[in-house]
Amino acid sequence: MLPDPLRLTIALLPLASYCLLLGILNARRKPFLTSGGADLATLGAALSGLVFIGPIELFRPEAASAEFGSYVWLFLLMLYWLCIWLAVLLARPRLVIYNISSEELRPVLAEAARSLDPQARWAGDSLSMPTVGVHLHLETFEIMRHVSLVASGGKQNLATWRQLGTLLSARLETLTVDPNPRWLGIVLFAIILLSTSFTHMLNHPQQIAQAMHQIFSY
Repeated sequence: MLPDPLRLTIALLPLASYCLLLGILNARRKPFLTSGGADLATLGAALSGLVFIGPIELFRPEAASAEFGSYVWLFLLMLYWLCIWLAVLLARPRLVIYNISSEELRPVLAEAARSLDPQARWAGDSLSMPTVGVHLHLETFEIMRHVSLVASGGKQNLATWRQLGTLLSARLETLTVDPNPRWLGIVLFAIILLSTSFTHMLNHPQQIAQAMHQIFSY
C-alpha cells in the first residue's frame, strides 16, 4: 500500500528531479564535470524528501515541537543541510565527470596533468603530480558512465585541484562522446516517479489535508 499522497510526493519529487537531471546529462554528447562538493550537495537534495518523511519525522523532538510549533521543521531541515555542508567540508578533494568512460577520460586527464606538472606519472588507476602536490585515483562507475577523480592521501594542494578542474572542463568542452544508452531508462524512471506521486496526490485530496494536519499541527 502506498503512503499518504503528501508524504509520497515529498519523498519522490526531489528523487525524481535528480534522476531527470542524470538522464539529461547522460543524453548529451558532451561530458559534464562538477566538483565533489557540488555532487554531494545535489545527492543530499535528492534524498532530502526521504529524510524528511523518514528520520526527521520519526525522531522529531516532541519538546521542540511543542515549543516552536511548525517552525521546528525549518530548524530540522537547517540541521540536515548543516550536516550535508559539514560532509562537503570534510570530504577529500574530488572531481566527478558524467557521461564519459575511463578510456575516454584518460588521455584528456593525462594532457591536463602534464600541463600542470611535467613530472606527472600513472600507476594503474592512480595519477601522481608530485611537483604540484596532487595525488589522485580514478573511481569508475561504467554502468552509469561516470568517473570520479578522488584524492589519494591527506596532503593535497587545493589550488592545483581547482586548476585541474578548470583545465579539464575546458578540454572536455572540445570532446564529443556518444550519449549513454541508459539515459532513456533513467528519464522514464523519473517520469514514473513523478506521475505516481502526482496521480496519487490528485486522486486523494482529503488524505493530503489529513497528512498536512498530522505533520504541521501539535
